[in-house]
Amino acid sequence: MPRPLIDGNKCTGCGTCVSSCPQGVLDLQGGKAVVVNEESCIGCRVCESVCPEGAVSVQD
Repeated sequence: MPRPLIDGNKCTGCGTCVSSCPQGVLDLQGGKAVVVNEESCIGCRVCESVCPEGAVSVQD
């Protein structure tokens, strides 16, 4: 099962990953991206590819 991870030290809270996720797995909370719906992750890695800071990774 894919597992999205956010590096809070790199995340700037731009929201690009949140808006690009087709499954609504991520959200912004406290100015940072967080995983809110991990079980819906399909492992498409769009969030990983669009993050300008390299703060998102998806582990299989």
